[in-house]
Amino acid sequence: MKNPVQIVLLTGGSSGIGAATAQMLHDNGMIVYAASRRGSLPDGIQASSTLIPVKMDVNDADGIEAVVKHIVQQQGRLDAVVCNAGNGIAGAIEDTSEHEARTQMETCFFGAVKTIQACLPVFRRQGHGRIITVTSVAALIPIPYQAFYSAVKAALLIFTKALSIEVKPFGIQCCSILPGDTKTGCTSARKYTEASQDKDSPYYERMSASVGKMEHDEQNGMAPTVIARAVCHQLKRRRMSVTVTPRLDYKLIGLLSHWLPDRLMLWIVGLLY
Repeated sequence: MKNPVQIVLLTGGSSGIGAATAQMLHDNGMIVYAASRRGSLPDGIQASSTLIPVKMDVNDADGIEAVVKHIVQQQGRLDAVVCNAGNGIAGAIEDTSEHEARTQMETCFFGAVKTIQACLPVFRRQGHGRIITVTSVAALIPIPYQAFYSAVKAALLIFTKALSIEVKPFGIQCCSILPGDTKTGCTSARKYTEASQDKDSPYYERMSASVGKMEHDEQNGMAPTVIARAVCHQLKRRRMSVTVTPRLDYKLIGLLSHWLPDRLMLWIVGLLY
């Protein structure tokens, strides 16, 4: 590749997949700006001149633009952005308010959109750039009681594919990474919608059991380094893949979601959750 990836902006870099990715990219010789609302790295990861924590809220467009400008002033370029910041809510659709749904959409979808839009002018001027979005297998398989999470990840996935067509003439590549169950702090950080916590809700028992199973699967899931390795591998390739689903079992789930009739797929998901 004419311009190897060296300078990377990573969102959601203070914990979980983001922290593991920041460390792995750094260990592979990249200069990483690990952005988060806290602007810090977790215990065990040392900041340095090549692993730089940055305070940035993906919901603040002006703040994102300021960070991108700062990176370019410091380094003279920006080679890649990894959009990993996100959050999660749980609850039945009927028990989710518009405000709660919008909060999910703002960070996971529009936060990535704002970050990418701030980077695109830099990438176009350079004639190269890499964009990676961290979506989810839930973008392919509808997850009950986390419907808005599934919807926002599906939106981010199709957005990234459409974006790849638009920016290809400028030498910009796009890729989506689709993790399956991953053991991170996101499980304990997941918020329940206010109405879903009411034991009189007709969905309460089924929702509690279903989300409980999902959380058990997450805490017994793959390590964040598996996702970090996939991101790193794509950034080091001459040409990135359009989508990447780490681990064979989740790749098979993704394939089945395309092959199986919708009615059968939904029946299977209903049995699981």
